[in-house]
Amino acid sequence: MAELEQHEGEQDIKKKIEETRQKFKNEFLQESTDKYDSRDVERLDKDDALVEGYLQWRLCVVEDALKLIDESLQWRKEFGVNDLTESAIPRWMFETGAVYLHGYDKEGNKLFWFKVKLHVKDTKTIVDKKKYVAFWLERYAKKEPGMPLTVIFDMAESGLSNIDMEFVKYIINCFKVYYPTFLSKMIIVDMPWIMNAAWKIVKSWLGPEAVSKLKFASRSEVHGFIDPEYLPAHMGGTDPFKYSYPPLPDDDFQTPICENGPIVSEDELESKEGDMESKDALESSFSSEVAVKPKKVNFLEDSLRAEDNDKGDTSSRTKGTRKPLTTFKGALLDVSPAEELSFGSAETEKRCLIILSNVTKNKVAFKVRTTAPEKYRVKPSSSFCEPGASVDIVVSLHGGSQASPQDRFLVMAAEMDNSLSQELAQFWKEVQKAKIMEHRLRCHVVESLKQTVSPLRDSPVETGSGEQQEFHTAALDDNIHFTSLMRVITCNARLEQKLNSCLWVQKVLIGLVLILVLLNLLCLRLLTSSQQPS
Repeated sequence: MAELEQHEGEQDIKKKIEETRQKFKNEFLQESTDKYDSRDVERLDKDDALVEGYLQWRLCVVEDALKLIDESLQWRKEFGVNDLTESAIPRWMFETGAVYLHGYDKEGNKLFWFKVKLHVKDTKTIVDKKKYVAFWLERYAKKEPGMPLTVIFDMAESGLSNIDMEFVKYIINCFKVYYPTFLSKMIIVDMPWIMNAAWKIVKSWLGPEAVSKLKFASRSEVHGFIDPEYLPAHMGGTDPFKYSYPPLPDDDFQTPICENGPIVSEDELESKEGDMESKDALESSFSSEVAVKPKKVNFLEDSLRAEDNDKGDTSSRTKGTRKPLTTFKGALLDVSPAEELSFGSAETEKRCLIILSNVTKNKVAFKVRTTAPEKYRVKPSSSFCEPGASVDIVVSLHGGSQASPQDRFLVMAAEMDNSLSQELAQFWKEVQKAKIMEHRLRCHVVESLKQTVSPLRDSPVETGSGEQQEFHTAALDDNIHFTSLMRVITCNARLEQKLNSCLWVQKVLIGLVLILVLLNLLCLRLLTSSQQPS
């Protein structure tokens, strides 16, 4: 029954997507094609997820979604978002470090930092500032499609001179109109009391659909959203990160492990872990290099073994791993899964399979990196794929490590000249960066089914129906609570408006009463003076 409802829901959203596209062509494109960038129109016509995002943000009301699309696409053309590059932004903006991407919250969402104390209101630079924010958002949208952001306003040492309401409104519009469904949370940290009035206005700009995502937190309360490893020292964190430019700090996949410090050789690793290999047959099929410094973001790159050994143990390595169901179509390689690797606590959920398929007529070299090299084993992590062939890569959790939504993987690929028989290490040193295809995968943590159904073991006959009923009840309760919350918020906003109106009327009436009293006193004085004998 649940599968049928899900299928009907998918069919309904597909119809809405097609209806939105058709109405956009008929009602907006026919008026004028110069309003939009042709690349955005083409993407809207091909990318279902983009249209679905606008629909979801507007509660699947097609007319409302169309208004959002129209405004968004006009903005993209006005600011030249598709052509924004580092060179298009004044260098001093990057050097200030007022805006940047770095770290993750507890849900695995990227953190978008705004250092408010570094912002100064200036009408001459407001357009460049807006393009600067658009540059970061567009850069992230291309690297992590579909992944939301958590915005952090660091208010430490800031004052009223740092608040530019026009700029703040623009940031709100970026998440409300231009990049719908991008916002996970907006956290205001350590806000001075003098700015309460300003942020009340910001709250009204967000609208009812996003106001619940606005969080006010002290330095201690922000730890409920972000782990200390991604918080600066003045927020009680342990993150040693210091902003500097160049390079841009948002990319966790910039430096390979061999350039970050000493690495453990394959032979040493196998001799040290001989006892563990007898206990865990899975780990015996993986050899790897591990970074010495566990706190830094490093990358895992396994040494290659002979090609015949890799082919011989492929079936044993992939045994028990689930085949991915989605595929990313790349210029050099098709990558499966398309977006995420799913890990769980059960033994069968500690391994994932990545399938790379060569779609070119030449050999394609590839390598896999990760932001958590101490947790994962990748086999093979570096090799090449023949034309038209596929390579299975097994990613497994090492020892008792647990996957985290903050973990990321990077698949890099570059086309090789078949006439050259060079070493892969040398090839990666010499290949031009522009010729390298990159695709990022995030980690998804799956909750164990046993933990979910364990409370129902005492009644095996009613397990299925009871579980479904519990899920339906929980979902219904959530919807009721959400609806009630939205009604309360809306009512509060109306009451606040009425109260402000009443206070204004009260002040006017008090003023009029004072004027009348003064007039009466004046009349009384004139009357008294006229009655006195001359």
